[in-house]
Amino acid sequence: MKTITRRNFNTVIAKGMGGAALLSAAPFACAMGTSQDKKKLGIALVGLGSYSTYQLAPALQDTQHCYLAGIVTGTLEKEKAWADKYGIPAKNIYNYQNFDDIANNEDIDVVYVVLPNSMHAEFSIRAAQAGKHVICEKPMGISVEECDAIIDACKKAGVKLGMGYRLHSEPYTQQVKKFVKGKTFGDIQFVSAEAAYRSTGNPDQWRLDKSLSGGGALMNMGVYAVQSAIYGTGENPISVSAQEFSTRPEYFKDTDETIMAQFEFPSGAVGNISTSHNFNANSMYVSGTSGWFQLQPANNYGPLSGRTSKGDEIKFPHESQQKLQMDDFAKHVLFGEPNKAPGDMGKRDMMIVEAIYESISKGGQKIPLDFAPGFGFGG
Repeated sequence: MKTITRRNFNTVIAKGMGGAALLSAAPFACAMGTSQDKKKLGIALVGLGSYSTYQLAPALQDTQHCYLAGIVTGTLEKEKAWADKYGIPAKNIYNYQNFDDIANNEDIDVVYVVLPNSMHAEFSIRAAQAGKHVICEKPMGISVEECDAIIDACKKAGVKLGMGYRLHSEPYTQQVKKFVKGKTFGDIQFVSAEAAYRSTGNPDQWRLDKSLSGGGALMNMGVYAVQSAIYGTGENPISVSAQEFSTRPEYFKDTDETIMAQFEFPSGAVGNISTSHNFNANSMYVSGTSGWFQLQPANNYGPLSGRTSKGDEIKFPHESQQKLQMDDFAKHVLFGEPNKAPGDMGKRDMMIVEAIYESISKGGQKIPLDFAPGFGFGG
């Protein structure tokens, strides 16, 4: 397992490249016991990149059960800008050196880790050791081993763990699940899911550095396609085979550009997914014995859109997916409502990702998958 040198982190993150991560020797802190007494939970965002800046922080201005209480950043300019914009007190602003002091801050109940993939494990574990509930952005880690370490740390600390899987809280995805569970279109036979965008920006960005991202398109957009195939059938796959394609090796020097994979499911349903950093795609299509439905777009920040073989439009009022996601996690902590995206879901997806990479390394060989019934499905 890799070790981050936090002394170097601020330098590399300033270049947009991040740093390798893992376990910290931070001392264990007792899990906080005040969440049930609070009306709203304080969330601290760890990492103030574009997702925190343009999605999470604005969403936290509209949430009902949580609010932006603190930040963790290695950039002094961001400290001042965020403090001025959101009224964050100095005592709730941390950097990567004093992060563990967050254990003593009663304003902060939840730590949301929004760092490069290779840093998810370290800061999720340290947040748990500080007694804070954890939301980990996807993918959960860069290996199944890291996922296990995060889950174990949260269990040991007695804190809640959720994944930053925003789609499970938005109504289009919930409608898909209802269609499948209710067999509205009969038994599912086939699902297809695409999640991709064309990257033409900085070739030195951390997402294209395998040591920081753990992989390319599959670890980024591919997680959405994998998820779509699962909730589009209501089942975990029992096997996967996969292929990788590269048409711009001069740009994608270190990470996968385009991956396609084929799933088999226990019911006999089959599925295809595709993901890429080299073309734009955003859809899911599900075919049953008595009809079909589709979402297109299916996995962006919305608004999404869908239709069915019955001639119906799938349409809901648009709300921030991030707002819904964070409120759902807060309700899980505060009121014991089901966890819609638990840590086991993140681990399951990483197990599938590793199987896809294994299949590619073996020339597209079919790799068996064995999950306990219902493993990785949220509430």
